[in-house]
Amino acid sequence: MKKINTQEEWINRANEVLPAAGFGNFENDIIIKSGKGSKVWDEDNNEYIDYLIGSGPMLLGHGHPEVMEAIFEQLPKGMTFFANNSKGIELAEEICSAVKCAEKVRYVSSGGEADMYAMRLARAYTGKDKILKFEGGYHGMSAEAQMSLSPSNSVNFPQPVPDSAGIPKNVENDVLIAPFNDLSFIESIVAEYKDELAGIIVEPLQRIIPPLPGFLEGLRKICSDNHIILIFDEIVTGFRLSYGGAQEKYNVTPDLCSLGKIIGGGFPLAAIAGSNAIMSHFDQSIVGKDKWLMQVGTLSGNPIASAAGLKTMEVLRREGMFDKLINCGKEIMSCMSENLKKASVPHRIVGDPTLFDVLFTGEEINNYRDVKKADLKLNALFNKGLRKRNIFKASAKLYPSLAITDEDLYNTKEAIHDAVLNLV
Repeated sequence: MKKINTQEEWINRANEVLPAAGFGNFENDIIIKSGKGSKVWDEDNNEYIDYLIGSGPMLLGHGHPEVMEAIFEQLPKGMTFFANNSKGIELAEEICSAVKCAEKVRYVSSGGEADMYAMRLARAYTGKDKILKFEGGYHGMSAEAQMSLSPSNSVNFPQPVPDSAGIPKNVENDVLIAPFNDLSFIESIVAEYKDELAGIIVEPLQRIIPPLPGFLEGLRKICSDNHIILIFDEIVTGFRLSYGGAQEKYNVTPDLCSLGKIIGGGFPLAAIAGSNAIMSHFDQSIVGKDKWLMQVGTLSGNPIASAAGLKTMEVLRREGMFDKLINCGKEIMSCMSENLKKASVPHRIVGDPTLFDVLFTGEEINNYRDVKKADLKLNALFNKGLRKRNIFKASAKLYPSLAITDEDLYNTKEAIHDAVLNLV
């Protein structure tokens, strides 16, 4: 009889072969065995309601039957070609139809790659070197992106702080850091560096922090007035905040955007999208050798990922899908707030109904330094209480999905009630 490994045994095996006993993503004390619909199961067969959903891509839930059908239809036709394929072209057409800034699309395999190439495109197009990013903003693992992602020490803006070993010192010279939601600071820094500044990259919803009214509009005007490329990192927000992403929700159109997660339907796929003029730097026949941006990727535009993404996006276009997602999020947000108010626990529910979490502070949350003031011990205790009641989520994010049922919502609310009692 085949031996079945327990979760503890898998964790021990991970310790032997994986640095920090993990993949570098989620906590290493849980090993997920399977997922179906709104649920995941660990290797000890404990069932959880999944609000991590693969860090965002499983918006329809795990194993959605129509997505599975699209995948199985493509599988016997070929898994990858390193050549153009019809599914990838169809997906690019749909992205260009849905996303305001997208006139052309170039595929990569991960969101971090997409952000890296977006910054490189800004440099290629403008002929300038510096990139401005916002403290606490996440844009992947490139050297530029790892500047002031989660600095433990607060330094004066616009000085960057590297968040990883192995980054060359000279990278600091070409990255400027600003506080999110502070338009007056952006105006002052652009006045000083506009002749060197190629692009501003921003998460329109920074992690879970919404933009203040006028902030994104102000960034758009500043960039337009100063020949600076505005990049929206829509890896998370694309096809989540609305079908057209943050550009549609906030009615602000960047020059470039990065997309990922949902467009691959759970498979590795991401993209850079933007205007013809900027995206032409991927075409040597148009811009010439000196201005050409070389980009290749073994799995770029993978047909299975494209088929899964196409079907996911087709389902999202159906009537009522986003209303259902938003209403689910609102119910959970309201439940959190009601229980915490009743328990007299200072808190802020931060984010959008499609992506949010609770921060344990009585102060307003407008940027990364505001987030740092929140009580991390209460946050850990609250999340521990949720896990104990079989709620699976990240430490600082909760992703609703369209697979959440009425029963799931009831059980989630009960878990929130118990987790709050744990705090007092």
